[in-house]
Amino acid sequence: MLDTATKRRIDTARDILVGKVPDPKSQVEQITIALIYKFMDDMDAEAEELGGKRKFFTGDFARYGWAKLMSAGIGGHELIGLYGEGITTMPQNPGIPALFREIFKNAYLPYRDPETLKSFLKIIDEFSYDHSERLGDAFEYLLSVLGSQGDAGQFRTPRHIIDFIVEVMVPKKGEVILDPACGTAGFLISAYKHILRTNTDTNNNSTLTPDERGRLATNFKGYDISPDMVRLSLVNLYLHGFTDPHIFEYDSLTSEERWNEYADVILANPPFMSPKGGIKPHKLFSITTKRSEVLFLDYIIEHLTSTGRAGIIIPEGIHFVAQGGHTQLRRTLIDKGFLLADITLPHGVFKPYASVKTHILIIDRGLCRQSDSVLFIEIDNDGFSQSDTRDPIAGSQLDAALKHIESFKKSICDKQHWERPNNDLRSYAISKAVLSGGKNVHLLGRWHDLPNRVIHRKEVPLMRIDELCEIRDGLSPNMATQPGNFVMVVPAEDRKSADHWSFEGKAVCIPLVSSAGHGKADIKRIHYQEGQFALANTMCALFVKDETVIHPKYLHIFLSAMSQELLVPLMCGATNVTMNSSQLADVMIPVPKITLQEEVIESDLINTKAAAMTAAAAVLRDSSSDKDIVQLAERVIRETETLLKAAKKRINISAFLPS
Repeated sequence: MLDTATKRRIDTARDILVGKVPDPKSQVEQITIALIYKFMDDMDAEAEELGGKRKFFTGDFARYGWAKLMSAGIGGHELIGLYGEGITTMPQNPGIPALFREIFKNAYLPYRDPETLKSFLKIIDEFSYDHSERLGDAFEYLLSVLGSQGDAGQFRTPRHIIDFIVEVMVPKKGEVILDPACGTAGFLISAYKHILRTNTDTNNNSTLTPDERGRLATNFKGYDISPDMVRLSLVNLYLHGFTDPHIFEYDSLTSEERWNEYADVILANPPFMSPKGGIKPHKLFSITTKRSEVLFLDYIIEHLTSTGRAGIIIPEGIHFVAQGGHTQLRRTLIDKGFLLADITLPHGVFKPYASVKTHILIIDRGLCRQSDSVLFIEIDNDGFSQSDTRDPIAGSQLDAALKHIESFKKSICDKQHWERPNNDLRSYAISKAVLSGGKNVHLLGRWHDLPNRVIHRKEVPLMRIDELCEIRDGLSPNMATQPGNFVMVVPAEDRKSADHWSFEGKAVCIPLVSSAGHGKADIKRIHYQEGQFALANTMCALFVKDETVIHPKYLHIFLSAMSQELLVPLMCGATNVTMNSSQLADVMIPVPKITLQEEVIESDLINTKAAAMTAAAAVLRDSSSDKDIVQLAERVIRETETLLKAAKKRINISAFLPS
């Protein structure tokens, strides 16, 4: 657990640097280099106290020792020169190990202000080297500021998501654990802590033997294309007790040197972004594509042992994009027995830096061969708000998701049917036969689960929208259509006008583009329109085929009430979230007797009028100083609220909608 004093020191060091080094990544690098510099001097001092000799700051490098830097008599410009020269020449120091040379490679001092450096080094001087958990946690806290996107589309993975994936994967001692896009080694650190935590006795003492601890260090491996990330990973692992961390500057997609190395567990949040022109991978990949996210997933599949497991964060595009590489990858995941579970994360997991929709793929080559279905879990609450500030909130579903996965695994091992849990976390199993059907083999489980989201009584028949309606796409550009004498229905609350009409009749008008934007699927409203009208080309219209079967207004009321459950799940996309009108064909609608539908319509009309009366009476009450008028307004509010409740109850009972 990070103590407040250490946190204060880190925050103060960043505050000192921010005026001269505004970039958070550069701040972390400067603090990292200074800490290692100080720790080398601490280790030299400890060696002398134990009767040994200094090995880092000796010979020509003795003049760069920490005591010299902190000397009261040293001038500001002398300090700048001495420290700046010390960090840049440290890779040539014959007394330091290869790990430290790698850390100091290309290090430099990016500012020349003596007062800033003096204040900064004074704070660094308050740290002292040891291998305690406290120091490792301090560095993890420092790395937490690296939330922003890197040059290659890297996003730092939130700590609670990393820990959740590790808990799902259950890494074990003796297993080779790899992150092929390791960033700051967050996954590797979490996996290491998990193994230490799960190998203790009842007194919380470690049960790992010295040999097992030694093998742990060699079994953890990480690759990253960025030398800066490699440096931070090395320091992170070193401060967590790895004296010789195996982190390599290596491009997993274009380099072949390590292609024949395999792992028992792979944990990764690979870069989502492909450079202009795409990736140019080497020729050992089984899938032909230039998309980095597809190549990374293919790499992970190829580099698991025969019983290997993997937890990978991917953008939602992997699930539905119809390009050849994406489709081939999905077929491989399903048909060759790789995919165990798919976990949908809230759209705001990477806020404020990105709002991309992401999933966690759980791969288990051993269990998947025994299962004929894939588990899908939809997490709406990860314990943090979906705002840019990502504030902690109650109701996290991560623990429940972990239990669902464990029960699914157990059902496979016991060769038993897995029962869908009846709780607030939506999870369900879809057969591989269903998933692999169709031309493009989409992996969006929610599309297959739509029939289970319709709330209705068993005696009320369900019918598909394409049985009930004609589905027609809007034809008029929202912004370019000239105003005129005809109504134009648009996704916004207020309709526009148009100089033409394209449709005639009674229509339920549904937006095909998310109203929220920024990677989040949402439908704010569905319009009902009669007569001659134009329709925005970002919408579609449903025209009822037979009004003796279903009333258009009833259909509008039902879809408006159930849009989040039945229509929003059809939307997909990493940033531009849309759906195709043809997808509406499979949506199931409960169709009660027409007399009950008419009750719903009547009750909805009462509902609308009563709501308007309540709002008007509230305005009158709040703006009047006449006591009699206020009392009358309050009476109207009470009576209309009673009317509202009755109307809502009639709608729910008659149409079998959620209350």
